Amino acid sequence: MLFLAACTAPPEGPSPFVDCASLGGPALSGSSAPVASPSSGLSSGSSSRAGSVSLRAGSGVPDLPDLSLPCFTGGEPVRTIDLRGPAVINLWASWCGPCREELPLMQELADATSGRLRVLSVDTKDDREAGASFASDRGVSMPTLFDRDQRLLAALGQVTLPVTVFLDAQGKRFVYTGKAPDKLMLGTLVRTHTGVTVTG
Repeated sequence: MLFLAACTAPPEGPSPFVDCASLGGPALSGSSAPVASPSSGLSSGSSSRAGSVSLRAGSGVPDLPDLSLPCFTGGEPVRTIDLRGPAVINLWASWCGPCREELPLMQELADATSGRLRVLSVDTKDDREAGASFASDRGVSMPTLFDRDQRLLAALGQVTLPVTVFLDAQGKRFVYTGKAPDKLMLGTLVRTHTGVTVTG
């Protein structure tokens, strides 16, 4: 019995996260086209310390770097351009102070918007065991990719964590790199950049 469990476990040890099967498939329903915040001063192709907006031609195709990253639980790698919005992608690490505040809030977002918004995380430049331990301690279980070599972070043109990518249903991305948001601010970012209203 113990031998069977060892054979079916992910190759690098157990994971607190659910598998990545929910990340594929068509765009989710229940969202509308996002309206740019008048106060953000951002438009397609612009950038600031707090974020940037970008758009890939082609309805629904996400404006993300084309990378394949392993799911934390094992199985087939996930190709980032196969992700469909509306979605929120949080890049974090167990050693990152602001990430430790932000990640549990992302799990709350995942729980509150289940079926309307894809929320996933990317454990970045981290030790796998440390990432799993932190997530387990904080009750974080959303689908998570593992990016030890920080390929996605670099491809997004970022150098520090945390980073959160918001994708709307048309594939437009907004990259947020400001201070860790509180619940109200996160709800505003989600509504503005994905079209999904967070309740609860």
